[in-house]
Amino acid sequence: MSGLVPMSAVPIVFIVDDDVTVRESLELLIQGAGCRAETFASAEEFLSRPRVLTPSCLILDVMLPDLNGLDLQERIAADRVDMPIIFVTGAHDISTTVRAMKAGAAEFLTKPCDYDVLLSAIRHAVDRSSSVLREEAEMGELRNRYASLTPRERQVMDLVVIGELNKQVGGELGISELTVKAHRGNMMRKMKAGSLVDLVNMAARLRPPSAPKCPTLDGPAVLEGHRGGGMTSQPIHQSTISTGISYE
Repeated sequence: MSGLVPMSAVPIVFIVDDDVTVRESLELLIQGAGCRAETFASAEEFLSRPRVLTPSCLILDVMLPDLNGLDLQERIAADRVDMPIIFVTGAHDISTTVRAMKAGAAEFLTKPCDYDVLLSAIRHAVDRSSSVLREEAEMGELRNRYASLTPRERQVMDLVVIGELNKQVGGELGISELTVKAHRGNMMRKMKAGSLVDLVNMAARLRPPSAPKCPTLDGPAVLEGHRGGGMTSQPIHQSTISTGISYE
């Protein structure tokens, strides 16, 4: 699916089913629950619909003309992680269910399904979609901040997040401690990091490809003090920063 449309405040539930009576009944159910419903008679028709940046989920039948539901699931798996799939189908064989669930389906219900169960599944799917979209937006903003840094500011950041003091950073980069302080201040401002804790958490989320290999950029970490930049694998909190690290 190419193209994007602006985010809508109302969650959208997409319905792909070749049975018009099913589409109409589900549309009424979903609209009654306060969501927007869009129906499609085939996978191809759905694929022609531009992606939306709004919480959504897809109610999908397995048995569809031409491109079936499982194939559609596979087709959109990579670029639609923000849109959980709920299968509602007449297919009852275990292999189909297993394949759908292994491929990441949020739920697999058989027709006729309990509407309360379906609405519950939709609520969970929409909540999951909201979380993914929120995370994508936050990561986009974080990447933009990192992209705004100069090459020198990135070098300073890479060393600061592994516990290097300003004097040590200057020694490694061949610049004065005063210059390090200036780059560090600019870097912290551009990254909108209120503390070293914030910065280390940002670095753990970014894992920038240009950064040197270090535990911090390979995943969330606890900064325990300099000690060669030693890290553990726990999320960091303000209280875990030792007083041996300078914020100057």
